[in-house]
Amino acid sequence: MARDSRHYPPPGPAPSRGAGQTAGLPLDGVRVVALEQAVAGPLCTRHLADLGADVVKIENPTGGDLARWYDTVVKGMAAHWVWLNRGKRSVALDIKQPEDHAVLEALIGRADVFVHNLGPGSVDRLGFGWSAIHERWPGLISCSISGYGMD
Repeated sequence: MARDSRHYPPPGPAPSRGAGQTAGLPLDGVRVVALEQAVAGPLCTRHLADLGADVVKIENPTGGDLARWYDTVVKGMAAHWVWLNRGKRSVALDIKQPEDHAVLEALIGRADVFVHNLGPGSVDRLGFGWSAIHERWPGLISCSISGYGMD
């Protein structure tokens, strides 16, 4: 199956608010950029999406989140990937390329929250570590997640 596509199918609709419910969710209007894969980051941002945040998931254009393909039971995608990424939007970017790096930079510049769970030092090498983003966007909340610690 060819996975080299810049537009992946959406993971699925956000949970329904229920009949007659008019009040917004707690995170309505909050923008989250998620540079994430596998489980820890996607679970965090799934909760944010469930609470109303607009979550934009950044994926690799050569196959997306590696967890997409663990199995193929939900329309060709992994069951737990669909569960962890419901209610999010997705864009495929090769962030090592200047034009895609600039797109990610623009997305982060308009975000309220930046969540990432890449390996230790990865976001620093990309120029999106805490010091770099705090200097440019002091109001941006940045969350670094490690499933197994920094060592």
